[in-house]
Order: sequence, then C-alpha cells, then structure tokens
Amino acid sequence: MRMSQTFTQMLEKVEKFHDKHDFANKENNGHDMSYRILLTIEELGELAECFTKGKSKHEKAEELADILILIFGHSIAMEVDLEEAFNKKMEIIMKRPAIKGDIGIRVTEYKK
Repeated sequence: MRMSQTFTQMLEKVEKFHDKHDFANKENNGHDMSYRILLTIEELGELAECFTKGKSKHEKAEELADILILIFGHSIAMEVDLEEAFNKKMEIIMKRPAIKGDIGIRVTEYKK
C-alpha cells in the first residue's frame, strides 16, 4: 500500500493539531508522556475491540489512524526526530532473524 503524503506532511498536520489545542502548554498536559502513553493504551484497546467485536474495516482504520497520530505526537512532545529513529531502527531489524514462537513469527534479538 502506497501513501501519497510524505512523512513530513503528516508530521506537520499533527504539529498544527498540537498548536491548535496548545498541547505544549504545561497546564494542558498535552506533552506529558505518562498521560500520552495512557491515551495510546486506550487507543490500542479500541483497536483490539474492533477485532473482538467484529467491527468494520473502516472503524479499524480509524482506530489505527488515532494510534499513528499519537505516535507522531509523541515524537513532537519528546522532541525526537521520528523519521531518523525509524530509519535507524529499520536498518537494525532488517538484519535480525525471524523466530517462530507459539503463536507466530517474531523478529527479535530474543533467543529461545
């Protein structure tokens, strides 16, 4: 699946969202990572619910988009160059072997 937007364009949209709601203001806790992680867990639960309750592909996509928006927001809040971190991590994991576990394949440094 190919996306028509660049990483930078997507990040800029999330930055505008953060600016619109003044997330960086300490009184709003929008950049508090404890709060942000809780929001991420909440959204992961909503995505899981889509599968356990047999919701539509559209609803699954919406929850997945919420998670992606949060991830971009985490990089803003943490002042992390997510694109650079992504590329470095991809270089690492492309060199790892796949390990078959009890329920599926994992690509990890973990050894049985």
